[in-house]
Amino acid sequence: MIDETPPGEAANGEAGSSRTQQHLEHRRERLSAFLDSEGLDAVWFGRPNSFAWLTTGSNVVDRSADVGVAAAGYTREDGFVAVTNNIEAERLAAEELPDAFDVTAAPWYESSLASAVGDATAGAGAADFDVPGLDALDASRLRRPLSPTDVERYRELGRDVAGALERVAGELQPGDTEHEVASGLRISLATLGIEAPVALVAGSERAQTYRHYTPTGAQLGEYALLSVSAERGGLCASATRTVAFDGAPAWLRERHEAAMRVEATALDATRRAARAGDGTAGDVFDAIRDAYDALGEPTEWQQHHQGGAAGYDTREWVAEPGSDEPVEAPLGYAYNPTVRGAKSEDTALVTEDGVDVLTSTGEWPTRTVTSRVEGSSFAIERHGVRTI
Repeated sequence: MIDETPPGEAANGEAGSSRTQQHLEHRRERLSAFLDSEGLDAVWFGRPNSFAWLTTGSNVVDRSADVGVAAAGYTREDGFVAVTNNIEAERLAAEELPDAFDVTAAPWYESSLASAVGDATAGAGAADFDVPGLDALDASRLRRPLSPTDVERYRELGRDVAGALERVAGELQPGDTEHEVASGLRISLATLGIEAPVALVAGSERAQTYRHYTPTGAQLGEYALLSVSAERGGLCASATRTVAFDGAPAWLRERHEAAMRVEATALDATRRAARAGDGTAGDVFDAIRDAYDALGEPTEWQQHHQGGAAGYDTREWVAEPGSDEPVEAPLGYAYNPTVRGAKSEDTALVTEDGVDVLTSTGEWPTRTVTSRVEGSSFAIERHGVRTI
């Protein structure tokens, strides 16, 4: 895996350097092939998730901005390059960028990031943000599938996200407010260097009303749903845990079981599509919809999107009717089926060898759940409802 220590520090010595070299060699091969196929001379990444995909570092100062304070790129002439302003250049070179990147700084008062990228591009180029004269770039296609170093970092992130989520969930009380719990989630993740762009908490009343349960001052009551989408080093992992207190409704486990069966079906269909080599997100969606039908919940899929591919975005694509997005491996997949107040969600790694749940600690109660794909023997451990 790639060391999470900033690239400018040599905390891991030769091992860290070797991992960084492996990461950059993968990016060099993929981007060189892209330049050749598209007839380009340069490709640039200014959006934070793709900047992190290329560099393993961060270009974020203002988290509300779609584009960071620097753009990293790969060019035929110079290899790995980065452009920023004079405010950020020294810090980025020391703390966020591998030594292989040649950093160019423009005075902050003379040039925008887009203009600086345009000036640094010799020949034809593409960028994942608006740069006059350069082609628009869909960076998601370049980020997939994951490299071996991505996979190792993803495994570590998944364990850490699950651990932080379960620590908070295991200490809940019915009188806790949703706001208090969401704050606890963010703090628990932050201590591990993990950001939480999504931290949803619902008590029993709001969980039955809303699918995106942004936290309020309401108390949890009879049960609680906690959902996070968390990011570190550009990689994103999502997970949900359900906690039941005394007096939790009898139907909660039944509906949660149905959501788990849909999720198992989605992962089974994803595995099959990846092995076939020509499977699509639309194929996975069809299996999801069939599973809802078979479980007696034919309209539930209409109430909330079902999730999809994950990696350097919380969802690289969402499973939708007729979608032709390719199902690839190795890649993360985070499906999130809901059934009237219940939800099942984790991030799993799908490879040629099978399906591995990343957001797992082995300490939360699980159930073996089978797929609803006809004729399939696929089964997977899913996180159940924990009673406190």
